Amino acid sequence: MFKKLPLALIAATILVASIDHPRPTLAGTCASNCGTKPLQFTPGQRIRLEVINNTSNLVELERIQGAKPIRIQPKQKLLFPQQDGSQPNMSLVFWDETGAPLQAVVSKPNFGTLRVEFRPTWRYPGDRSLYILDDGRINIL
Repeated sequence: MFKKLPLALIAATILVASIDHPRPTLAGTCASNCGTKPLQFTPGQRIRLEVINNTSNLVELERIQGAKPIRIQPKQKLLFPQQDGSQPNMSLVFWDETGAPLQAVVSKPNFGTLRVEFRPTWRYPGDRSLYILDDGRINIL
């Protein structure tokens, strides 16, 4: 019994010492460490869609379900006319003709343009669709 007493005293001393001298805590705001702001457009804003195929394969995309797919050659860039941003959940489905996985990288080069760059990726199955929601948010699935 008395052999365990010194061990308990040492543990209690360490615990009390750590309580008396707490580590400094750093506070920060989201603005200082929250990552990049999600890409979003103003609801109702007209959006021009720019699509760039930065792969070495043919990429096909479909803006309207059931319509004939649009083929984009490697390194080709397409510009679609402005769409009313208030359309409910506008979508774009895309795939590599060979079945290779794609990565869709979105950016907003200016106020009214949504740029989508298709790049090769090792992540399977990769990105396959892009949705412009009626609240202005952009989702990639």
